Amino acid sequence: MEDQAASLRKLVENKKDPAATDVGKDASAGVEPAAPTAPRPLPKEGARIIAVTSGKGGVGKSNLTVNLALAFIAEGKNVLVIDADLGMANVDVLLGTSSKYNLLHLLDDDVVLDDVILKGPYGIRYISGGSGMEQAGEFTPAERSLLEEKLTGCGEMADIILIDTGAGIGRNVLDFILAADEVLLVTTPEPTALTDAYAVMKAYSMYAAKPNMRLVVNRVYDEAESLEVAEKLKKTAERFLHMDIGCLGAIYEDRNMIQAVRQQKPILEAYPSSLAAKCIKAIARAILYGEKVPVKKGWKSFLQYFLDFTR
Repeated sequence: MEDQAASLRKLVENKKDPAATDVGKDASAGVEPAAPTAPRPLPKEGARIIAVTSGKGGVGKSNLTVNLALAFIAEGKNVLVIDADLGMANVDVLLGTSSKYNLLHLLDDDVVLDDVILKGPYGIRYISGGSGMEQAGEFTPAERSLLEEKLTGCGEMADIILIDTGAGIGRNVLDFILAADEVLLVTTPEPTALTDAYAVMKAYSMYAAKPNMRLVVNRVYDEAESLEVAEKLKKTAERFLHMDIGCLGAIYEDRNMIQAVRQQKPILEAYPSSLAAKCIKAIARAILYGEKVPVKKGWKSFLQYFLDFTR
């Protein structure tokens, strides 16, 4: 009997599979879906904690995180981005900024939360994880308690906290996505990206009490390709993991994205009318005004889970 990874590769390679056109109702793509007539507000009981992750690097995860933050801000939401892609500082690079402090500095008595929150351009606020989060598993109980105390204020200042995790299924990545209320899994149509995305889905399904993961398919050339990718991953998850995973949408291949990265600007700022920018805005609206997602844990519970889980 073929194993799960082999089955996924077979699905990916079978580009002519007639079943690929049988698209599930929750697999959505396209540039600008019709906005609902009566958008529902975010839950009032706390910030939404959304982890953005991927199976492999280079699929556009950090870029999506930064631009989603801009899209949410444009919708009137208070947003905080936490760069938890350990040691990479991708948010700094994408915004053309640099951080003096990271989360580890909160262990210093004279450093407060406002010191580590960078007021970046375009109204984005973010915290750099830097190398500090690599040491989370070595924190003493007193250090964990101090971090939790100082970071609690994040939940009071934001409607949405976006966590840009690392790629893959390392322990730190799993810690973040298991502690979050919602997980966005970013992939591209390449077979290696899909195989690695499935590995994340599998690890997440093994440990998540109530899985809440949705797909974003990046760098597609047409709607048919995005729907095909989403449906194949959905069917694979249902068959082998018994997990339902929907798709928030797709982002088309757009040379403007490359130009924006070179300029160290978010594409929503550099080229707001570009195809990729419109796709990201549509995904942001789907997150805000689509099916209501209750805050199951909230920020304080996220901190308690993450800091306890790393022991």
